[in-house]
Amino acid sequence: MAWFIVLLLCLGKLRAQFLEMRDKTQVEGELLNFLLRLKLEESYNTVLVYGKDCIFHSLARRLEVAIVLVSSGGTDFDWDFSTLALVLSCGLDAEKEENYRTLMKLQSNKRLIYTEEVIQPESVCRSYAIKDQYNVAIISVNPNNSIVLKACRWFKDPNYEEIDLYSNKQVFINQFRNMHGAPIRSLPDKLAPRSMTYRDPKTNETKAIGYVANLVNNFVQKVNATLVMDLDDVSETIFYGNISKWTQEDRLDVGMSLEPTWRKINLDTFTYPYVGCTYCFMVPLPQSLPYNQIYSEIIDSHVLGVMLLLFCIFSLLLIYSQKKSWRGLNLANLLLNDKCLRGFLGQPYPFPLNSNRQLKLIIFLLCFASLITTTMYQAYLQSFLTTPPPEPMLRSFLDVDNSRYKIALSQVEWDMVHKTEGHMMHIIHKDRLKVFDEFNQFVTLRESFNINYIFPVSDIRWETYREQQKLFARPIFYYSDDFCLTRLTFLTLPIRRYLPYRDLLEAHILSQKEFGLLRHWIDNSFYDMVKLGLTPLEDLSLPEDDGDAIDLDDLSWIFALYFIGLALGCIGFVMEHTWRRYRMFSGT
Repeated sequence: MAWFIVLLLCLGKLRAQFLEMRDKTQVEGELLNFLLRLKLEESYNTVLVYGKDCIFHSLARRLEVAIVLVSSGGTDFDWDFSTLALVLSCGLDAEKEENYRTLMKLQSNKRLIYTEEVIQPESVCRSYAIKDQYNVAIISVNPNNSIVLKACRWFKDPNYEEIDLYSNKQVFINQFRNMHGAPIRSLPDKLAPRSMTYRDPKTNETKAIGYVANLVNNFVQKVNATLVMDLDDVSETIFYGNISKWTQEDRLDVGMSLEPTWRKINLDTFTYPYVGCTYCFMVPLPQSLPYNQIYSEIIDSHVLGVMLLLFCIFSLLLIYSQKKSWRGLNLANLLLNDKCLRGFLGQPYPFPLNSNRQLKLIIFLLCFASLITTTMYQAYLQSFLTTPPPEPMLRSFLDVDNSRYKIALSQVEWDMVHKTEGHMMHIIHKDRLKVFDEFNQFVTLRESFNINYIFPVSDIRWETYREQQKLFARPIFYYSDDFCLTRLTFLTLPIRRYLPYRDLLEAHILSQKEFGLLRHWIDNSFYDMVKLGLTPLEDLSLPEDDGDAIDLDDLSWIFALYFIGLALGCIGFVMEHTWRRYRMFSGT
C-alpha cells in the first residue's frame, strides 16, 4: 500500500506540472496573440525588454522584430530609440534607466508592465505619471491563469481602465489630446509684441496677447486644458533667460517667451523653432550737416586738383603770351599770378593794352572758366544752405566706432558677442558701448528712441517701431542690415525637459505657421500694442532747428580762412618789402 500511495502522489504531481505547463503555454499564446495584434495597431519595430527573465523574453523572440535586453534595468548609454519602440518591463521596478537622454526618447513610448503580484493599479499609474510616462498598461495573471489588462488613464477617475484582452478597444491612447481642464503652467515675458498682458473687463482675469501668447492660448484651447499664470509678483518685463531657467527647473511647463538659439548645443528644453529672424541694429537717421561744415563739403578734392592744374596752365599761357618768352617764369609768378588768381575768383583785373589775339583768347578762356567755377560753387552753396545734406550713413562697425553714437546692449547680448570668436563687433572700443545689467532698463531706453544710441533689435520687433514712426513728424531711426549681431537666428519656446505633450505642441507650432496665423499676428502686433496702451500715440521726434538764421559760429571756417589768408598776405608783403630793401642796400 505504501508504494501504491507514493505512486499516486507522483502521478498527481506530474499531472499538476503538466496542467501548469499547459496553462503557461496557453498564457504565452494569448499574450503572443495580443502582442501581434498590438504590432498591427501601433506598428512598433523594436522591443526593449527591461528586467530579469520573465515571460516577455520568450515572447519577444517570436515577434520577428529587433530586441534589446536590459537585464539590469538601465544603462548609461544614449540609446537612439524612436517612437516605434515598445517597452516591456518584467515587474513594477524593472525599468531603472539612468541616461536622461534615453528617458526623453522613451518618454512617449508604449509600455507593458508584467507582474504576477497583487497590485493596486492606481498607485502604479501614479508612480509612472510622476516620471511623466503615461502610455502604460499593466498585464497580470490571476491564480486561475486568466490574463488581466489594465491601461492607465491619467485624466479619469479612477486613473485606469480594465480592458478585455480580446476586445477591439484601443489600449494606448494619446491622453493629452483632451486634458479635461488640467493646468498648463506658463508665464509671459511681457516683452511686446511677443506676449502682452491685460485684464479682461468681463471676467476680471489677466490674459495675454501677442504672436507667442496667441500660440500658447490656442494650444491650451486645443487640448482642453487650463492656462495658469502666476503674475502676482510680476509687474515689469521679465527677462526671457529667467523664463528659460524656470522651465528647466520644472517650475513652468511652457514659457510664453522666445529664446534665441545662439551657441546652444543642448536643445532638450526648447521646442521646434517657432520663427527665424535677423538681429541687426536700429540706427538714428543721419542728421543734417551743420552750416560750418557745408563749406568743406562743397569742395571736392578732385575738382580742386583740376582747378589748380588749370590755374597753372593759364598762368603759363599768360606769362608766355605777354613777353613771347619764358624770362618772367618763376615759382611766384606761376602760383601767385595776379591776373589768373583774380580771374578765377571772378574779380576785375587790368587788361593789357594792344593785346594780341592769342592773349585775348587766353583772357576769354579765363573769364569763361571763372564764370563756370563761381556759378558752380555758388549753386552748391545756396542749395546746401537751403537744404543741408545729411551726414554719411553708417555701413560697418568701423563707422560706428568713429561716430558719435554708442551701442546699447543688454548683458546677455554682450556675453554672446564676447564669446563669439571673430565677431566684427570686437573692433568697437569699450567707451563706445553701453551694457545694461537690467534688461528692463535696456528695453525702456530703446522704446524712448534715444538718438544718442544704436540698439540691437530683431526684424520682427522693428516692424512695430517702423509703424510707430509713421505717427512722427519725421522718422528717427532706420533698420540697418549692413552690420548685425547675427544674420539669422531661430527663436524657440522654452519648455520643461520631460514635457509629455511635446509632440502635440510642436505639431501645433507647425500647423499655426502653415495656416499663416503667425504672419497675421505679427502684422497686427502694432495695433495690439496701441489697443493695450503700450505704444503712445505721440510724436517722439525732436523738432527741427530753425534753418533760416545763420549764426556767427556757422561762419567760423570762413573767418578762419579769411584771417589765415590775411596773415599770409601780410607775411608776404613784409618779406617782399624786406627783400627789396636788401637788394637796394646790396646794390649800393
